[in-house]
Amino acid sequence: MKKNRLFWIIGILGLLFDQVTKYWIVQNLHEIGNTIPLISDIFHLTYVINTGAAFSFFTGGVFWLRWLSLIVSLGLIAYGIFGSRMNWTEQLGYGFILAGALGNGLDRFLFGYVVDFLDFRYIRFPVFNFADVFINLGVFFLIFAIFPSKSTLKKR
Repeated sequence: MKKNRLFWIIGILGLLFDQVTKYWIVQNLHEIGNTIPLISDIFHLTYVINTGAAFSFFTGGVFWLRWLSLIVSLGLIAYGIFGSRMNWTEQLGYGFILAGALGNGLDRFLFGYVVDFLDFRYIRFPVFNFADVFINLGVFFLIFAIFPSKSTLKKR
C-alpha cells in the first residue's frame, strides 16, 4: 500500500464520501422524487434511483453492470498492489475510477440500483452522483497522464 499511496487514499476516501452522501440523501429525502432546491431551478438535490449506467443508459442492466463494476474494481485493486509505481496523475486517475466503480458497484450489489441526486436543472443534465463524478475525474487525470511532462520532453 505504500507504493501507490495516493491511489489508495483517493479510492478509499472517494468511496466513503460517495456512500455517505447517498446515505444522507436516502435518510433526508425519504421518497424517490423528493427534491431540495439549493439554487431554485438551477441546482437541486433530487432523490432518484438508476438501474442502468451513467445518464440512465442500459436501464435495467443492473445484473451485468454490477459484475462489470466488480471486475473493474478488482482489476484496479490488483494493479495498485502488483503493478509498478504509478506517477501522481495515474494514481489520481485510477484512484478516482476505483472510488466510482466501488461506490456504484456496491449500490448495485446491495440494492439493485444506484442512488443519484445531483440535479443540474438549468442545463437539463441527467441526475447523477459523486461516484459518477469520480469516474469522470479519473478519466480526465488519465488523459492528462498520457501527455509527457516538460521534464520528460527535456530528457529526449
